[in-house]
Amino acid sequence: MIDALAQAEAAVAACLDRATWAADEQDLVAALDAAHRLEQRLAAVKLTLVRELDGRGTATAQGASSTAVWLRDRLRLGVGAARRLVELAALLDATPAGVRDALAGGAVTVEQVQVIADTVKTVHSAAGAEAADKAVGVLVDWATQFDAVLLRKLGTRILDHVAPEVADAAAEAALRAQEAREARDRHVTVSEQPDGRLRLSGVLDTEAAALLRTAIDPLTTPSGQDDIRSAGQRRHDALADVCRLALRTGDLPENGGDVAQIVVTTSYDGLTRLLGSTLDLGQQLTPEAVRRLACDAAILPAVLGGAGQPLDVGRQRRLISGPLRRALVLRDGGCAFPGCDRPPRWCDGHHIRHWADGGDTSVANAVLLCGHHHRHIHRGDWAVRLGGDGHPEFVPPAWLDPDQLPRRNHYHRRR
Repeated sequence: MIDALAQAEAAVAACLDRATWAADEQDLVAALDAAHRLEQRLAAVKLTLVRELDGRGTATAQGASSTAVWLRDRLRLGVGAARRLVELAALLDATPAGVRDALAGGAVTVEQVQVIADTVKTVHSAAGAEAADKAVGVLVDWATQFDAVLLRKLGTRILDHVAPEVADAAAEAALRAQEAREARDRHVTVSEQPDGRLRLSGVLDTEAAALLRTAIDPLTTPSGQDDIRSAGQRRHDALADVCRLALRTGDLPENGGDVAQIVVTTSYDGLTRLLGSTLDLGQQLTPEAVRRLACDAAILPAVLGGAGQPLDVGRQRRLISGPLRRALVLRDGGCAFPGCDRPPRWCDGHHIRHWADGGDTSVANAVLLCGHHHRHIHRGDWAVRLGGDGHPEFVPPAWLDPDQLPRRNHYHRRR
């Protein structure tokens, strides 16, 4: 075996020396197909070797605590990858011969083998060995046409093809089992980082996943040509927008006897001199973030004097809410930033001249902005003002438009 692998390695090395730029497109595609088949065949060989070494106890004989640990050091793998290699080797050893032959022949990938093995096991439990044997042939044939993800979806209805008499009952049982797994495994972990940020991780059940996607998907599209956020950043901002909307409804349960709201605490001097501030949860904020949050009706700005006495605790009715907000909705129709189509329910009321700088809370000093453009405006590159007709207009920074011609949002007015 070692001689054959050495010859194969030499052949692969020779391929690396070939000038791919000199080959025509048809030859390149054929070479890619051949390389992919070879990769799967080598995967089959590798898993066979791992299974045999694991069975012989080579790892423990050489002082390792397990085969996975031995592979981690031997092949310089992550522990997760090493453990998966051992699991796949055992899985391949236990699968029907047809699946092993398909992998050895390069017809299926390792990921597809995992799907086929899982599906065949389910068919065997539901309909017996004969149906399971039929399923192998069907799934291997499908694997030549579909990737692992789609193959798993198709596999959920494999009984329609190999054992239709039990398909409906098995599908219902599988659905109930899936619901039970989802109920058991659902969780969200919120881990506070040393710098005050939060790391989110978790698994949502089907219903919660649908709710989340429905809520954030409309907010994850780029908001304009100047939106340079990554997809992950847009999802982050969309989740924050959904939370703002939930806070704005006033329908959340009370927390410790108080309506759910954020309190930003700062000194008056700190606010006017652009110093940092503190959330009621303990995290520090930049002055820009404080000014942006103070525009939102779900934020309660608590301004303290030099001795810590409350000088002014803004109430929600003093901020941009109620009749004032309705007036802004009628005037702006949604986010007023040029080119943005965000509807009013996703928007904050923004003070054109901040209240800490003497600006009042009025229609003449307010504009509706979505979360993305609210942050954008508070960075300071754009200026906002009301035009002669009382509608907001935005003056771009000089680096974007040297003439700094005011721009308006015409989207909502067209609607």
